[in-house]
Amino acid sequence: MADIRTFIQVCAAALANGYIKGFARGRIYDGPLKQLCVPGLNCYSCPAALGACPIGSLQGMLGSHSYKAVIYVLGFLVVFGTLMGRFVCGFLCPFGLVQDLLFKVPLFRKIQKLPGEKGLRWLRFVILGLFVILLPLFVVDITGLGEAWFCKYICPAGTLEGGIPLVLLDKSMRSAAGFLYRWKLALLAITLAASLVIYRPFCRYICPLGAIYGVFNKVAIYRLSIDTQRCIRCGKCAETCKLSINVFENPNSMDCIRCGECASVCPQNAIKRVALLKK
Repeated sequence: MADIRTFIQVCAAALANGYIKGFARGRIYDGPLKQLCVPGLNCYSCPAALGACPIGSLQGMLGSHSYKAVIYVLGFLVVFGTLMGRFVCGFLCPFGLVQDLLFKVPLFRKIQKLPGEKGLRWLRFVILGLFVILLPLFVVDITGLGEAWFCKYICPAGTLEGGIPLVLLDKSMRSAAGFLYRWKLALLAITLAASLVIYRPFCRYICPLGAIYGVFNKVAIYRLSIDTQRCIRCGKCAETCKLSINVFENPNSMDCIRCGECASVCPQNAIKRVALLKK
């Protein structure tokens, strides 16, 4: 299952970032596809990105008070959330793939969870409310427009996919890079280093897109189901889960990315991946 998931992640990342000419030209794709969102966190400013990140789009639309476009982005998130929940995080998000690959590096002792884990997991909702919604709406410049606060000051995916390639490819951007760029590089370095020892730290504690999709986990069409007649509560699913979820008690936790490893180790085959429409 893990190999299949990695293959799907690589394919999804390649599809979302298929404009290879962008790297040769040193500028981002601005064709008609850029008006459409992709389901995962994938930076709009990546030279190869064919679509727009839903979090970046939401901030931009809120900041410009383009509420018809906000409805489109929210509708997009509701559709993917209702269909898949955080399956998007586990299978379709390019930055999730980066973290997964780093965690597989065997040279470092792994940490199951941090002190204050439960509280830290609510941080992504604080970031969603403050940096993605409130600040773009209410902190505006002299023209009355807000900034994409999360993208500008926090998002390490944007630095990795957009900031670093554009600075390397464009001399004018290299000369303009200052404190903010160094700040974003530091956040990226911390995130990547943490990913070597903690499974998906950005997804666990920071990602506002994961926060949105997580809300849909319990109502999504694609979900996990526990056959209580088969389950012997041996705890193997919880031991296997890299996100420290008690799967047999809460199979549709907001933190679950639907990786399927719990189902793979269940000795009773009690964990099922189900589509609600089939019931």
